[in-house]
Amino acid sequence: MLVTTRTKTKLAETDGGVVEPEQLRRATLASSVGSALEYYDFYIYGLFSALIFGPLFFKPLGDSGALIASFATYGVGFLARPFGGIFFGFIGDRFGRKTVLLLTIGMMGLASFAIGLLPTFDQAGMLGAILLVALRIMQGLGAGAEQAGATTLISEVAPPKRRGYFASLPFVGIQLGTLLGAGTFTLIGLANKSVLQGWLWRVPFLASVVLIIVALFIRLRLKETPVFQELEKHKNVVKNPVGELLRHSKKNVLVGIGLRMGENGNSSIYSALLISFMSVKQGVFPGDTFIGPVGLLIAAGFAAVMVVAFGALSDRFGRVRVYRFGALFQVITAVPAFYLVTLGNVTLVWIVMAVGIAIGVQGMLGPQCPLLPELFGSQYRFTGVALSREVSAVLAGGLVPVIGAIFLGATGNSWVVLAVYSLVLSLISFITTFFTPETVGRDMLALEDAQ
Repeated sequence: MLVTTRTKTKLAETDGGVVEPEQLRRATLASSVGSALEYYDFYIYGLFSALIFGPLFFKPLGDSGALIASFATYGVGFLARPFGGIFFGFIGDRFGRKTVLLLTIGMMGLASFAIGLLPTFDQAGMLGAILLVALRIMQGLGAGAEQAGATTLISEVAPPKRRGYFASLPFVGIQLGTLLGAGTFTLIGLANKSVLQGWLWRVPFLASVVLIIVALFIRLRLKETPVFQELEKHKNVVKNPVGELLRHSKKNVLVGIGLRMGENGNSSIYSALLISFMSVKQGVFPGDTFIGPVGLLIAAGFAAVMVVAFGALSDRFGRVRVYRFGALFQVITAVPAFYLVTLGNVTLVWIVMAVGIAIGVQGMLGPQCPLLPELFGSQYRFTGVALSREVSAVLAGGLVPVIGAIFLGATGNSWVVLAVYSLVLSLISFITTFFTPETVGRDMLALEDAQ
């Protein structure tokens, strides 16, 4: 039931009632810090996989083999994410959104910190590689519900008419995490190579403890969302949200996966595969490992603004229309953009990264923030968002660097691999928008899915 009583404190009206502005701000901040930690880890690990982890942990495999093995550990984290999404999605729909957000940030943060303590191949043989895989799985399990929790939480707290704007605000944390990750890598990259591979590579992972402490402090002060409170009040919480989701929402789960292919896949292409491509394309970029990280810094600055802009535009013009624009933009620009990278002009590389990430990727991510939670009924929303996000994260995000590295090796590091990969993934999302229901203004208390 909608609460309409007004107090002296100005309240924000949501589908589940009214929320104090302080609670809305706290929910936004809690989600943002979690996103920052996840994507700080995401970009640090992606950059280190492309440039450092191979010789540190997989030395006996040679340069190409070590790179593929390094990217394989990157992909293992993504393989674990659907399992984390299902497990924590169940908890989020059964026991509340806040509980999950505390558990996931703890798991991700602990795993990231522990990576900074691992022994390398020279210190302990393959033990370090085995532990690295184990910690990546742990990271993946936690990350499997982190973004689903953030989008679900803020979408259930935000005012309906501005849900796109508010739901996209926490994803500024993604850009903050990118800035922190790429900036940290750029700074430590100034050090002597022997120092970097000796001990300095550990610092970015150990430093993540700061974000963990801040996130836990904020999240402990969160209240449960009005939507989940209403479900509990009217005894509408289901005992088996996973079963209910699979019974009623197969179509919308597939829609969610299809929508994410272009956004998540291109994010991985720009942040990991493109950087790896430039690092080994010696005839074009001879040994300069700074071009990619600096490009990510520039792109993240623009993306922090554009993700909110596209989220707000989806409130006005509709989620599907804005999403379709982002996917089509990436389809059209994929071939010329990656060709421009091969010309050896650093400024062009940075423009390609900034435009691709800030317009192509954010053009899909901005409307996606409210759209995925709006697709599902309130009883199994968390599980639905988590499963959609994380299956696509495996297919588009985790496998992109591994498969891409294999094709790059087989084609003599051809830029066409990047272009075709980007185009195909974006085309999948573009086509999916024609099967996606418009969800602007949806009642988040509704038990049924969007149709």
